[in-house]
Amino acid sequence: MAYDRPVAAESNIARRRAAARIDPRASYVERRREIVCAAATVFKERGFRGTTLAHIADAMGADRASLYYYVASKQELFREIVSDAVRVNLATATAIRDGGGDDADKLRRLMESLMRSYAEFYPVLYVLIQENFSHVDPERGEWAREMRELNLEYETVLTDVIASGQAAGILRDRAPAWLIAHGVMGMFGWTNRWFNPNRSPLTADEVGRAFADLLLDGVRA
Repeated sequence: MAYDRPVAAESNIARRRAAARIDPRASYVERRREIVCAAATVFKERGFRGTTLAHIADAMGADRASLYYYVASKQELFREIVSDAVRVNLATATAIRDGGGDDADKLRRLMESLMRSYAEFYPVLYVLIQENFSHVDPERGEWAREMRELNLEYETVLTDVIASGQAAGILRDRAPAWLIAHGVMGMFGWTNRWFNPNRSPLTADEVGRAFADLLLDGVRA
């Protein structure tokens, strides 16, 4: 009987949490948003495996037990943090690819929007870069598969624009489109080591334009 009380308490909290999400009050939504923002920063600093709900509670000046009313686990928090940012990023890239302008212009806008997204969602997308999905979802479940697919879709969009520009003679074809796309992703991904929108001497727009200038100077026909 010694274990009945903790299990019952957890079940009660889970029921309250589920009920609050079905018909959330503004205060509940705002508090959960604050938890998500704090968690993103802690994940960036400590990594997924090095973070606990207690660390997130400490960052907020709150009690860990109070967080269970809003979230069930750090896995749930991490998934929510990453999922929204990845979907928005892909939607933006797809709209650029399918919109107007020549392929050199599209490539520039893709690069600038990618850097801008790192600032908009800071530090969410950097957390995604530095984490191994097997740490977050060791069973390689549906969420991890979905995130991998979305990341591959983004790479496909970028590769499509480069390949189209090469076929049209707008961009040089001295390297395969996929290789240039991976170079772009690596160039911007490395900014996780030094870029912080709150402290960087350059804005995300300035970094994006500079990188776009450097690449396009080399690949524009």
